Amino acid sequence: MKVAIVGAGIAGPTLAYWLWRCGHEPTLIEKAPRLRTGGYAVDFWGGGYGVAERMGLTPELHAAGYAVQELRLVDRNSRKVGGFSAELFRRNLDGRFVTLPRGDLAAMIHRSLEDRVETLFGESVSAIAQHDAGALVTFERGQSRQFDLVVGAGGIHSPVRGLVFGPESTFEVDLGYRVAAFEAEGYQPRDELVYLAYSTPGRMVSRFAMRGEKTLFLFVFTADHMSGPDPHDASGVKTTLSHVFGDAGWECPEILRELDRAPEVYFDRVSQIVMDRWSQGRVALVGDAAAAVSLLAGEGTGLAMVEAYVLAGELSRAGADHREAFRRYERRLRPIVEARQRSARAFASMFAPKTSLGLWTRNQASKLLDIPWVAGRIVGREFRDDIGLPEYVAQR
Repeated sequence: MKVAIVGAGIAGPTLAYWLWRCGHEPTLIEKAPRLRTGGYAVDFWGGGYGVAERMGLTPELHAAGYAVQELRLVDRNSRKVGGFSAELFRRNLDGRFVTLPRGDLAAMIHRSLEDRVETLFGESVSAIAQHDAGALVTFERGQSRQFDLVVGAGGIHSPVRGLVFGPESTFEVDLGYRVAAFEAEGYQPRDELVYLAYSTPGRMVSRFAMRGEKTLFLFVFTADHMSGPDPHDASGVKTTLSHVFGDAGWECPEILRELDRAPEVYFDRVSQIVMDRWSQGRVALVGDAAAAVSLLAGEGTGLAMVEAYVLAGELSRAGADHREAFRRYERRLRPIVEARQRSARAFASMFAPKTSLGLWTRNQASKLLDIPWVAGRIVGREFRDDIGLPEYVAQR
């Protein structure tokens, strides 16, 4: 089948890889002029790690990623007030755990496609017309192309979901937090292989030293810290962050000065996507477009890869019956995703507790993870992935 995949982040290229392996003809459609690089760092383990293994990406994952040694929580004087060793997590996960920039993971997945899959950069979809034999996709520039199926893989703000299922507001659940991230070069201090975070009630800023003298900064804060609506451009984001973190203390004055010089900054709501169904006719959704667990959930990237792998496999098993494939795909994964969403709603407040008591409790609780048997139980309950990857027969 000819399958249009709208979005070339994580889920889209993963789906394209497995569809190609199963003998189909996928086309990736990406509105950005090129692959997005860098981005916030993700912890990668579980089912997504298993999919990456089957794609032969494990050596590249660890070469590009970081073996973080410690999560360190500090006060305004940089004194440690909480945190734990990441080595305990890595050991309990048999080494199948790595931290890397999300854009780097997307790039290595796309490289695995080589020249075998067509990618249309700088292109957006303006309309999708379904009929008995397929779907006619119209692009913003006016051209149209015929496909057998269309898959929306454009993330939480998926244009395909908007065109086929309805407006984003119908499905978005705002968890009440905002997140921003940017990179700076030459920032000091660095604290190699330490994810270092500072919090005040309702606000958190963290930094992580990367290769090439770069440092990644992440801001998380409750929406009630903003004095107006969400900003819609880089200038507005910088103004908002200066307002929210200007009096926060610690290294915030230096970090905000770096922010002023940053050419790019990421900003978004911390939201989930909750839908009654992930497909309609010949159109399906995958990854955050279907069921975002939220950026703070910790496993959205891996889930996106699992969903892409399963969707491709079920399409292969079902032959020409895409409706049966979509039904099996959703039946297999919906309980897992909904459980992750429930967990994420409870876990989000750990990033930026809203009260001083909440901060103190979070910091004290984090120290318990330095106790091996406690870490083992937590990893066993929350991090040992219960997603069993099905075995699908690939043709190539």
